[in-house]
Amino acid sequence: MSRLVIVSNRVPVPDKGGIAPAGGLAVALKAALEEQGGIWMGWSGRSSGEQEPQPLAQLQQGNITYALTDLTDTDVEEYYHGFANRVLWPICHYRLDLAEYGRKEMAGYFRVNRFFGRRLAPLVKPDDVIWVHDYHLIPLAAELRQMGLKNRIGFFLHIPWPPADVLFTMPVHEEIMRGLSHYDVVGFQTDHDLENFAGCLRREGIGDELGGGRFTAYDRIFKGGTYAIGIETAAFAEFAEKASTNKTVKKARESIEHRSLIMGVDRLDYSKGITQRIDAFERFILANPAQQGRVTYLQITPKSRSEVPEYEAMQRTVAEQAGRVNGALGAVDWVPIRYINRSVGRHILAGLYRLGRVGLVTPLRDGMNLVAKEYVAAQDPDDPGVLVLSRFAGAACELRGALLVNPYDIEGTANAMARALSMPLEERKERWKTMMDHLLEHDVSRWCRDFLNDLTTRDQCG
Repeated sequence: MSRLVIVSNRVPVPDKGGIAPAGGLAVALKAALEEQGGIWMGWSGRSSGEQEPQPLAQLQQGNITYALTDLTDTDVEEYYHGFANRVLWPICHYRLDLAEYGRKEMAGYFRVNRFFGRRLAPLVKPDDVIWVHDYHLIPLAAELRQMGLKNRIGFFLHIPWPPADVLFTMPVHEEIMRGLSHYDVVGFQTDHDLENFAGCLRREGIGDELGGGRFTAYDRIFKGGTYAIGIETAAFAEFAEKASTNKTVKKARESIEHRSLIMGVDRLDYSKGITQRIDAFERFILANPAQQGRVTYLQITPKSRSEVPEYEAMQRTVAEQAGRVNGALGAVDWVPIRYINRSVGRHILAGLYRLGRVGLVTPLRDGMNLVAKEYVAAQDPDDPGVLVLSRFAGAACELRGALLVNPYDIEGTANAMARALSMPLEERKERWKTMMDHLLEHDVSRWCRDFLNDLTTRDQCG
């Protein structure tokens, strides 16, 4: 059996006890690596200053070799903070106004991908299968091909793919498209993302569809497919049930008293629609005065990429907005919004999801959004909550039992909260079961299996 080589910007390295960080993606990829044996390579998260990084640090755990490299300060600034997170991230989330182009950042992005390729290539055997993850590493296959590697190489994009009019505002859009053509399989979260990609190929005669999921571009033939990422559904449901006895979760339940809980959990990012969501909650309370003192909105938002100025500014904005609403609507015995700006353990989150009468997941744009899926999986089957979900999240294509909203429509989102809180039990159970059945069938293991099946089937592409 061929070995599997996974490459991602960051690597979930096990601790000294051999326990890897929690998370469905890490669980699924680790299971695939353990089955086939292989390597997980990526950035260590550390900087070597301006010195050339030391050789790859390698850690062996069973069948898996974790291979980590440091980057220089310049590399981190130009590749990670620069082009990846201040150009590709906003472009892929349709935020042209936030994309800041710079030649040195663009050069740094391609330079670091070349550096990754040089460090990875000596570890790769001829029959290894390579799976590259996310927007940080789009050019990696091209670099490996240039070094003579003929292995099967697949790429999966975890974030949205924009339409041609958005992508082509990026000065190096052709280099990005050319980079993707060097993969054997290019995977997206939704059919809409795949359609956008096909449109980018056709727009300037870069390439075209050949049928059967096959594409041609830059004299190469490859497969493009949709692989909606899932969670470890059954395990997370069990996890949430057990988490209800956690001390912190019990305290949260007691502090809510007889109030209904609305839950929002997001990384601090402008794509998540947090400010619009707070506006919608305020509108909901003002339009439904009987709910004053009877509902609590808990927003958990860990800090994110604080080195990027846009995120630092957003952190202040969200905190000020939550404070303004609490000051305007709160009472001596009622704080409408509980805003937590730090990470909360996954075991506690699972229990909090289960307490939530409403799961409020309203990103302005999202590749998938696994919070929506975790919220559904965590519910009590006999008394489930209601998912209010942005139609611009990839998860909206799958979770048909959710109340879909336009996050830009503040009044519409407020009305959805009111509908969710007043929804009869039978309707809640029916909606929840539809979503849960889907998530059980389309879990993260199936996502992993489907992608790797296509990548290892040679007649899928050229």
